[in-house]
This record gives sequence, C-alpha cells and structure tokens, in this order.
Amino acid sequence: MKELSALYQRDLEKLAQEIALYPSDELLWQIIPGIINPGGNLAIHLCGNLREFIGRQLGEIPYTRNRAYEFSATGRSKSELLDEINTTKKAVHDTLTGLDPSRLEETYPQEVFGYPMNIHYFLLHLLAHLSYHLGQVNYHRRIITAEEAH
Repeated sequence: MKELSALYQRDLEKLAQEIALYPSDELLWQIIPGIINPGGNLAIHLCGNLREFIGRQLGEIPYTRNRAYEFSATGRSKSELLDEINTTKKAVHDTLTGLDPSRLEETYPQEVFGYPMNIHYFLLHLLAHLSYHLGQVNYHRRIITAEEAH
C-alpha cells in the first residue's frame, strides 16, 4: 500500500502546485471555449471524489460529498483550494497506509459503475481518474496564463 499511497501523494502534490501557479483566484474559474470545467472545479471534484471513495468508504473518515457543487462552485480562493487538497492528501494517506493489503481483493463497498469490483481495481481506477483531471488542470492553467501574457 505504501507504493500506491506514494503515487496518490505525488499527484495530489502536483495538483496543489498547479493550483498555486494560477496568477489569480479569478483565473481558477475562467471558462474558455471548448473547456467546460476550469481548474478550480476540477480541483474540487478531485478532492470530493477521493475523500468520498477512499477517505469515507475505505477509511471511515466522515465526509458528505456534494458532486453537483464540485462542478458548479465558483469564486473560492487558491488558499481555500490548497487547504482542501491538503485535507484530501491526509485522508488518502491515512486511509491507504492503514489499509491491510489483504483487503485489496475484497469487493469495494459500493457498485460505483453498476457492477462489483475489488478494492485494488477501484484504487487503480481512482488514480487514473486523478491523473486524467490533473492533466486537464495543467492545460487549463497554461492556456489561461498564455492568454494573460498577451
């Protein structure tokens, strides 16, 4: 579990770095043609996703997810988002480092995709999901900052 936890920590740290690189709070929320989810919403979504599916469901860390809010929120500051990312990093780290590796073959507690899957499979899916959206945050930030430079 140490290796899997390290990969999540790496990508969540990279998410924090990307958010910190936005030149202003307002640009986190700027929608650009062809991209419907700005960096701020993607960061909130990733935190909500991981806090729900790893922290709450596997680590029994209290959390109430509001997925609709993840995609509709606006105006939160970089500082608030970085705090949320740090809270998520701790929940993921604490859960994964405390998870007995023998549980990986157990069925995940929820049928997220409409069919049963084991915990290991779903943790790999969640890591791929994190990496996918991390790339989107990176592209959004680079497009926004290129526009700001002109």
